[in-house]
Amino acid sequence: MATKKEIEQEIEELKMDYIRIQGDLDKLEAVGGKVSPLEKTLERMEQQLSDLRKQLTEVES
Repeated sequence: MATKKEIEQEIEELKMDYIRIQGDLDKLEAVGGKVSPLEKTLERMEQQLSDLRKQLTEVES
């Protein structure tokens, strides 16, 4: 099982990637590009964040 620090680091990295992809999505929408693959990526990342936060709670308990 990962340590609290490792989980927190993974959450921060995922957040940074999420922000970057959200920016890419906004740009694609502005030019009328296909956004569904990026939307699916964001949904997957949201699920990963949720799972990591659950792990973090378990480690803190």
